[in-house]
Amino acid sequence: MLSSGRKFAGSDFGFRCRRRTVIAAMAALVLLPSESGAAGWLLDIFKGPSKQGKSPAHVASRKPAISAKRAAAPKPHTVRLAALGPANLNFLKPAASMCDPSKFRIVLDVGHTAESEGATSARNVPEFTFNLRLAQRIEEKLKAEGFAETMLLLTEGKARPSLAKRVAAANHLGANLFLSIHHDSVPNSLLEDWEFEGKKGHFSDRFSGYSVFVSRNNPDFKTSLLFAELIGKAMKAQGLQYAQQYTQAIMGRYQHPLLNKETGVYSYDQLVVLRSTRMPAVLLEAGSIINRDEELKMDSPERRNITGNAVAAAAKEFCGPQEAFLGPL
Repeated sequence: MLSSGRKFAGSDFGFRCRRRTVIAAMAALVLLPSESGAAGWLLDIFKGPSKQGKSPAHVASRKPAISAKRAAAPKPHTVRLAALGPANLNFLKPAASMCDPSKFRIVLDVGHTAESEGATSARNVPEFTFNLRLAQRIEEKLKAEGFAETMLLLTEGKARPSLAKRVAAANHLGANLFLSIHHDSVPNSLLEDWEFEGKKGHFSDRFSGYSVFVSRNNPDFKTSLLFAELIGKAMKAQGLQYAQQYTQAIMGRYQHPLLNKETGVYSYDQLVVLRSTRMPAVLLEAGSIINRDEELKMDSPERRNITGNAVAAAAKEFCGPQEAFLGPL
């Protein structure tokens, strides 16, 4: 809070006025050029093992291939926003536009791979299948909104090695923003058995909803948090609810602090793809595929459109006039 006072004087009389101005929050925008590195475009391939139940601790999947689609490739720019206080979406006053969508490079990381498929849905469909379809739809939505430099990142190979390769790829591509796409499950201890179409499966109808994750160890945490907030806000505006189980003790090692109870943004500080990328990074759990009802919704084109629209709306707001946040970390 800053206060200021002014004093005015005349020849025959004088008076003193005191004015106190409270500055609730300020956003400083700095546009810094970012080099994309030697060749500029990296093609790689990775892979990894599948697992039954998982939390957003997502280890990447298999085959080492990074499929990067791009347009004319204008020189990228890194956008950094220093925001005071994160989590309350109490908007104050607008600042200048953050970025030019036509030049802003968003890397969409398809969680897991065809060889290391992540979680398995209640109806025995690999998470990777859900991730790829949704990432492709989000790519279409972003490009339709003018984000021509949006790229899909596909990796192959073992899960843990592929994590480092995803980070290296995003850094090498000179991305301005990294968004990893996933679908949620629960710890194995919470799974129940059932049979679907003659095959044994596992489910948990106890939890549902999307969630958004950031790492406080990311070199641009403030901007990561800002974009995560905008995604959560846009998902909520589409009528979606966020998953609330991550603060509960039953989640064990998958328990995470909730940064904003309004938008469903959590911190996952040690997750490699969020911590080690050199640009703002966010992970989106679009919904629970281990919940039998929500799995059917996740499998529908309508739900992919809703999520794609939410991400595109968040990106447009991110690049448009920004608002300052009021509230402590």
